[in-house]
Amino acid sequence: VQLQASGGGSVQAGGSLRLSCVASGIPSDSYAVGWFRQAPGKEREFVAAVTWSGSKAYYAESVKGRFTISRDNAKNTVYLQMNSLKPEDTAVYYCAANGGMSRIGSRYDYWGRGTLVTVSS
Repeated sequence: VQLQASGGGSVQAGGSLRLSCVASGIPSDSYAVGWFRQAPGKEREFVAAVTWSGSKAYYAESVKGRFTISRDNAKNTVYLQMNSLKPEDTAVYYCAANGGMSRIGSRYDYWGRGTLVTVSS
């Protein structure tokens, strides 16, 4: 199983980015996906998660209303649309896959390499 996250970059505050997480080696209808992030000097934190069907999603309070997680199972891809970005959103963003949706990182079995998001004020 491999997860590949992409779409990071540098934007100004108020801007938008869309992250993608492409999974291979795992059937699209068998896993939930979570996005986590880790800022310099801070612990990894939960951002958002979606069930395998895309019918249910969780968000961290800090991103609710600004970020949207979605998935296209035909492409084995999960997206994180990030709008109204703030400097405090600056972090390396990781996607992870697991049989069930969770806000807890240790419950995910598979992790991709991160993609860096930098938001300047």
